[in-house]
Amino acid sequence: MKFQLLLGSLLSQIKVRHWWLGILLWIALVAPAQASVILRVAIERGVNQAKVGSSTTAIVKDSTGRTLGQLPAMSAFYAQAVPGGVALDKWQSGLFWIEPSGKGYVYIGDRWFRGRTLVVPTQSGIDVVNWVDLEEYLYSVVGGEMSSNWPEEALKAQAIAARTYALYKREQQRNNPVYDLGDTPDRWQIYKGVSSESSKTYAAVDATAGQVLTYNNNLILSVFHACSGGHTENVEDVWSNSLPYLRAVQDYDQNVKECSWQKTFTPAEISARISGVGNVKDIVPESFSPFRSVKALRVVGDRGTKVLRGEEVRTALRLRSTRFNVSRGADGSFTLQGAGFGHGLGMSQWGAYNLALRGANYLQILGHYYRGVSLTPIKAK
Repeated sequence: MKFQLLLGSLLSQIKVRHWWLGILLWIALVAPAQASVILRVAIERGVNQAKVGSSTTAIVKDSTGRTLGQLPAMSAFYAQAVPGGVALDKWQSGLFWIEPSGKGYVYIGDRWFRGRTLVVPTQSGIDVVNWVDLEEYLYSVVGGEMSSNWPEEALKAQAIAARTYALYKREQQRNNPVYDLGDTPDRWQIYKGVSSESSKTYAAVDATAGQVLTYNNNLILSVFHACSGGHTENVEDVWSNSLPYLRAVQDYDQNVKECSWQKTFTPAEISARISGVGNVKDIVPESFSPFRSVKALRVVGDRGTKVLRGEEVRTALRLRSTRFNVSRGADGSFTLQGAGFGHGLGMSQWGAYNLALRGANYLQILGHYYRGVSLTPIKAK
């Protein structure tokens, strides 16, 4: 099924069976002698169909690298799961590559991306994966994670943290034949394609090209969050593992409105989110980190009691942070008064913003939030 794409303001924004063997073969066919680092970013996962296209005429290839034909510029098509593979326009194959000509961009879902597109079948439908150069991926991520109007040094710090995080996750996913990363902030980084690029994100990425953070010559888990509410946390107080570079430090996110929040729940609302406790009678913080984040929250109901621990406290109740106090209303409701936005580990983005305003450079910002790390040029594999 074909339909026309609207380019809109794109130009003004831009500076099943053994199918995986086809991916490996295609890598061998197209990899240059000195390849840049390519990331495989899953934009759609496990869907029945997805819109794909290109801003320029695109070549369509199968799993062997054989050219099947062309997709016209500025038109989109539905890629659909079918028995034994994927259907795209008049073709059916085990998988498809969509490669734009010239300096074109690919279209996936409702967004434009650099690089090329891979469509592969999965047990639950199809995955649509954007294969993109690492540095070009960061042009988008930096603008997705921070406002491009923020200070240059904060954007540079974000670029290095995001580059390190992407490569860390890529290494974790090395046995995944389809993708290295997703595009959502729940587990990955915010990747919106070319819509979040700008001249300032280009400058921040280019100025730090190839630089990553390491500890004992290994990539670090360079997590970051919006703001901590005055002090970041030690990693073991949020997650189960202890990492020497994710240590609690003073933050600089004071007077940021996003860092103060309040949320009120009825007992029924908590019961709906915490299974197995029945009608909620009380919620009681049981233990705290040294900086007053809730490490364990006891939820008491008429059918049982459940203790939420670490990050589960925030995710189960969909809170901005785990740094909060609980008060009980006359109507039986529970009001949580909190500070911070995110898990509170690693770099605080608002803290980086304020440090940059105070004159700190990106190395000082990163050294403050990631303890004992080194800045290292990447060695691509």
